[in-house]
Amino acid sequence: MTTKNLWKRFIERFTQISIKVGNQIYLRSLRDAFAMIMPLFILAGLGVLINNVFFPLFLKGSLLTNYQTFGNLIVNGTLNIAGLLIAPVVAYCLAQNRNYKNALGTAIVALAGLIVVMPTTIQALPVGTKKLVDISGFLSYSNIGVTGMFAGIIIGLFAAELFIKLSRIEKIKINLGENVPPAVSASFLTLIPTIVVIAILAIISAVLLVVFHTDLIKLITTIIQEPLRRVNTSLPGFLLIYTVGNLLFGFGIHQAVINGTLLDPVLLINTNKNMQAFAAGDHVPYIITSVFRDTFGMMGGTGSTLCLLVATFIFSRVKASREVTKLSIVPGIFNINEPVIYGYPIVFNIPLLIPFVLTPIISLLIAYSATVLGLMNKTVVLVPWTTPPLLNGFLATGGDWRAIVVQVISFTVGVLFYIPFMKISEAVLAKQR
Repeated sequence: MTTKNLWKRFIERFTQISIKVGNQIYLRSLRDAFAMIMPLFILAGLGVLINNVFFPLFLKGSLLTNYQTFGNLIVNGTLNIAGLLIAPVVAYCLAQNRNYKNALGTAIVALAGLIVVMPTTIQALPVGTKKLVDISGFLSYSNIGVTGMFAGIIIGLFAAELFIKLSRIEKIKINLGENVPPAVSASFLTLIPTIVVIAILAIISAVLLVVFHTDLIKLITTIIQEPLRRVNTSLPGFLLIYTVGNLLFGFGIHQAVINGTLLDPVLLINTNKNMQAFAAGDHVPYIITSVFRDTFGMMGGTGSTLCLLVATFIFSRVKASREVTKLSIVPGIFNINEPVIYGYPIVFNIPLLIPFVLTPIISLLIAYSATVLGLMNKTVVLVPWTTPPLLNGFLATGGDWRAIVVQVISFTVGVLFYIPFMKISEAVLAKQR
């Protein structure tokens, strides 16, 4: 078997495995859920930006504090209830992907299940005191917010899966007949499944609280969320997963298949924690976040293809390439690059696949190094992904102009890196004709 055939078989097998992973129903439901609640996190970013960048420009002291109530309330309704939001939404998406009709009922059960496993007593610091005290009857933002996101995901998926399976067992359905309102009839059809799901979660929670003096939220966060987040958001892990996602895109499979399932949840946790810390005036903990990736690794979209468009405008004399570039430049400015990926094309174009995969890595390493050296602020605001390059860097770093300089340097390097491969691609295309 020739090397070419071996490579072809490897690509086909790799593609099949990647599609299977991306279409796994739990991962797909998770991706759908994050897409559904993403507008709230973008709103949180805008609230943090207004509170901590724009208001301080012209307000001081108590007047500034009063105005910042606006952004604080937005944060409370978005970031600080992220775990509470994700549980019912991921359950709803799983029900839809399972073609289960009562998706809303599934979401309700998941939300109730999440509350059931919350700790019954939390520690709080009363105003004017320095000593923590135990209080009951309250939910803590630390449990229902960003820290509790993975717990919300796992409990939402568990509660939804069990509820759907039980609801499809005919023998445990309570049918009141046709003479009662449909809403009442539907609620009784799922009465026993609801009782069983909530009872199981209550038993687990009670055992953990009474016997082991802990709670399910803390266990999931400690044992699952933090180790996974550390691996996937470490520089090697992040670059590896992101590179694989981009490589798949080069073979026609959207990068969201890998990045949307393996990276987005943990990167979003880092982003939200950075926003919380920035809003509170605390130390911002993480360099690698979802907005860091989008801002410095996706200038013009996946593969930083705006670099290719600029390179084509300046250095290409091939009419077809220049025509595609003219059509792609406006969407590219807003980080929409499907026209150039499929029109240039980049898909299955081996010479252009190399810079398509490597340019984002180079840009991300430049930005990472600049952040580590203190030459640029960390990303602290989740800006909409369609925000044009340079502007998104300025906003994402909380108004740091140095981020624009870093983007300009990265963009220039990207343009130069794309040029030789663009020329090779054009030469190959000319010979094929």
